[in-house]
Amino acid sequence: MDNTETNLLEILYQDADIIAINKPSGLLVHKSPIDKHETRFALQLLRDQIGQYVYPVHRLDKPTSGVLLFALNSEVSQMMSLLFRSSEVQKEYVAIVRGYTDDEMFIDHPLKQMLDTKEQKKLGITKEAQEAQTAYTRLGIVELPYAVSRYPVARYSLLRLRPKTGRKHQLRRHMKHIFHPIIGDTKHGRGEHNRLYREKFECHRLLLHANRVEFVHPLSKKNIIIQAPLDDMFKKLFKIFSWQEMV
Repeated sequence: MDNTETNLLEILYQDADIIAINKPSGLLVHKSPIDKHETRFALQLLRDQIGQYVYPVHRLDKPTSGVLLFALNSEVSQMMSLLFRSSEVQKEYVAIVRGYTDDEMFIDHPLKQMLDTKEQKKLGITKEAQEAQTAYTRLGIVELPYAVSRYPVARYSLLRLRPKTGRKHQLRRHMKHIFHPIIGDTKHGRGEHNRLYREKFECHRLLLHANRVEFVHPLSKKNIIIQAPLDDMFKKLFKIFSWQEMV
């Protein structure tokens, strides 16, 4: 999880108002009632690293790696949050999923809001379905000589995912919906494929990475593009699968 021996987060972009890091897989953005045992959070680590308070303007799931943005003052925090809510931030992810997908697809499938705590569920709080849209392009495929379930070989696709909305676990739930779950997803994925990656490749992470974010800076009005390099596990798999030039 650590970027270097000094445990510093990798800073991808910084100006007077915004900072972006390459969040490691397994690191929470901030404290959550879902993971009460966790003691390390991106917000506190970054604050301590730069000696300045930071404001989260969006989130990445704990097991997802990649571009994570923070504002450096409350005014820009509100502006950036509005950009995310109004879908004016273009986000791109890469993922490894089960099976051979179509070359490209636009998934338009509403998702019910996920309840955040057991207390909400006990109270009978329900959340309505919200529109959710994801586009993807297939970048590569691989067939592995391992029997999984009733199949004699295991097939996987490398995807570039572009969510048009920002629902909780949207990419993970959409890929499950079309029967191509993301590898390493213990909540929405397939256990037999997750086990294969753990046993054959020592891969213990969700294979979903936020590799690119693009937006118009709310103050300077400049077009900002931030890209996050893949971590060592993704690089290892890309090499094994001969996908070095795919992203």
